[in-house]
Amino acid sequence: MRKTLSIFTPFITALALSSSAALANEYQAAHIASPDQYELLLENDRVLVLKMVLNPGEADIVHSHRNETVYFEKGGKITISESDGKSFESDIPDGHVMWHQAWSHQVTNTGDTKVIAIIVEEKR
Repeated sequence: MRKTLSIFTPFITALALSSSAALANEYQAAHIASPDQYELLLENDRVLVLKMVLNPGEADIVHSHRNETVYFEKGGKITISESDGKSFESDIPDGHVMWHQAWSHQVTNTGDTKVIAIIVEEKR
């Protein structure tokens, strides 16, 4: 039984990743959905680079990202609500860097400082 399950592991992983990518494609890109919070810095055939600025109490619109690397120039307290209804809070330090696979979510700045991030999304 263990041997059979291990044969299906790559398939199950691929299915999970394609499902999250499919969910991400249901919503507009961040800079289109929330142009007041996201500035397009660069777009070419390989990457999309955005600058996100969320003032205290401000929220963006539900949007999608491709696989992304995010650098938080100025961190803060945020709540992220995913498209599947789950949400979580995070207190992000200045200079924090993270990677996330393609997803859809909405971000609310629940702190009392401005949050600034540079987002680099893969296009391939």
